[in-house]
Amino acid sequence: MTAPQLDPRIARTRRMLQTALLDLTRDQPLDEITVAEIADHAEVNRSSFYQHYSDRETLLADALDAQAAAVGADLASLDAAAIPGDTAPPELVLRYTRHVYAHAALYRLALGEHGSSIAVARLRNRIAAVAMTGYAQYGQDEADLGMPVEIAAAAVAGSLLGMLIAWLESTDPVPPEQVAVWIWNALARPGCQAWPPERSSDVGSVGPAGRARTVAPDPAIRDMQGERQ
Repeated sequence: MTAPQLDPRIARTRRMLQTALLDLTRDQPLDEITVAEIADHAEVNRSSFYQHYSDRETLLADALDAQAAAVGADLASLDAAAIPGDTAPPELVLRYTRHVYAHAALYRLALGEHGSSIAVARLRNRIAAVAMTGYAQYGQDEADLGMPVEIAAAAVAGSLLGMLIAWLESTDPVPPEQVAVWIWNALARPGCQAWPPERSSDVGSVGPAGRARTVAPDPAIRDMQGERQ
């Protein structure tokens, strides 16, 4: 079912508020930005803010979603059924890590200790949903995973969220292509696999049901980096 079309005036006001908050976060921590400042920067009144958002955290989460969607990096659109059984991460995952890397300061703010709990929850839930889709697509159940599928999906989401935050906080971060491979490998890790390609020639670890798990080799990173140069 197609989602209802958002009134253009509402969409425009929300974009203005999102842009205003993103502009303000370049100079201030989120918890120091007031609703009045956001409304003033967006050139709307304070009541307009509350007509669209209940708090700054939800506004920031929406702003991050809109940015990612604009560059085709929305993890919610990652379809396990369309993913080839390959060792290299899908293009969408590469776009996502490159997008996060390009806006590292913003994501550090949003996912950090004083950021948006709503943005963190959304990202965790989306990763878990992607994992759940993969489990269903490949018929994996509790017997295969060694734990309830919801717990396995939560384990994937928690692991990847922690990895992303640590990467963003690193003083010497690795390239986003490497992080994309880490994400892909985490999804194929024994006990938490979302997409387990089953090939006799696969190189990787063995899962709880004895099936081969693909693990992306480091040379894939060199190939991807070469394409960008």
